Amino acid sequence: MAPKKEEKPASQAAEAPEVKAEAKPKAVKAPKKKEKKAPAKKVAKEPSAGGEDGDKKSKKKAKVAKSETYKLYIYKVLKQVHPDTGISSKAMSIMNSFINDIFEKVATEASKLSRYNKKPTVTSREIQTAVRLVLPGELAKHAVSEGTKAVTKFTSA
Repeated sequence: MAPKKEEKPASQAAEAPEVKAEAKPKAVKAPKKKEKKAPAKKVAKEPSAGGEDGDKKSKKKAKVAKSETYKLYIYKVLKQVHPDTGISSKAMSIMNSFINDIFEKVATEASKLSRYNKKPTVTSREIQTAVRLVLPGELAKHAVSEGTKAVTKFTSA
């Protein structure tokens, strides 16, 4: 009976090295897979690093875009009305400030109107009413007609 006990442990001992042998190749294969994944990650990081550079460039562009003005549009309208007339930089700055001020007043009034009516959205109706409240008399009538014309053109296109 003693030999039988030895045979079982011997067979188990023989199986155990096989398991260890199988485990070793798996362990060897696993680092190879990790090595393959690591270069793939590096390759993936390199384009994202390039994307980050692109983001940095877009951030720089965004910094430039922070100083948004109406100067170009003021100049275009001036040339439509008076093609041979120019405008100084100081006058352009004053006109830009004027437009920003009017925009802020109309937007604030439209926001108040939407809050009074307990609606979360500022629609063209609130803008139209705000223009009538902010701008005086004939100027308000012309602004409303031009705004209506612009909205009609936008929705039809």
